[in-house]
Amino acid sequence: MTGRPHVLLSVAVSLDGYIDDASDERLLLSGAADFDRVDRVRAESDAILVGAHTLRKDNPRLLVNSAELRAARIAAGKPEYPLKITVTRTGDLDVDLRFWHHGGAKLVYTTDDGATKLGDRLDALAEVVSLGAALDFADLLDDLGRRGIGRLMVEGGTGMHTAFLAADLADELHVAVAPILVGDEDAPRFVGPAAYPGGTARRFELIDVGAVGDIALLRYAPRKP
Repeated sequence: MTGRPHVLLSVAVSLDGYIDDASDERLLLSGAADFDRVDRVRAESDAILVGAHTLRKDNPRLLVNSAELRAARIAAGKPEYPLKITVTRTGDLDVDLRFWHHGGAKLVYTTDDGATKLGDRLDALAEVVSLGAALDFADLLDDLGRRGIGRLMVEGGTGMHTAFLAADLADELHVAVAPILVGDEDAPRFVGPAAYPGGTARRFELIDVGAVGDIALLRYAPRKP
């Protein structure tokens, strides 16, 4: 495979559009049923991507938790776990993060400066790839395509969702809306300010609306601007 992977952005938000609150503890917006749904989407993906800020803040393992789903991946000739990817401009990554020590293969995309800062600290934990002087997400997807990645799940955070949407590189969005209000101006939102292609004149295509427990699941596909 040499084409770019299908890019799915997955996010849980509050009714007022936040993905977390401003406290040190992670806000769990989803319930058990929605976590199971996300686990299935992970299992269907070839790779899962989160930004370095999310790694530092939430310290996730980023695994397929269901043994049954992992077994199905193996039966289909796939690795037990999807490739785990993080993106860092600065190279500010702690080797003790849980991300490195659970699951299968890991990949880090960074800049020349970030690669210099990382040095050989991640040699036994992950492959480090520099995208040059700046992060170019189109180049990132091209590289994943050359690696045979057909489906990429992007789980956040704000910077990653913003980057993929601003560069018009997302093929699908899964937005799980939780029935709570955060109301804190210092809390992070799904996306940040950017020059989004088409601006407010662009309307995404609504593919499906579903309910997962008390969560409303919205599936969108971006129309070309």
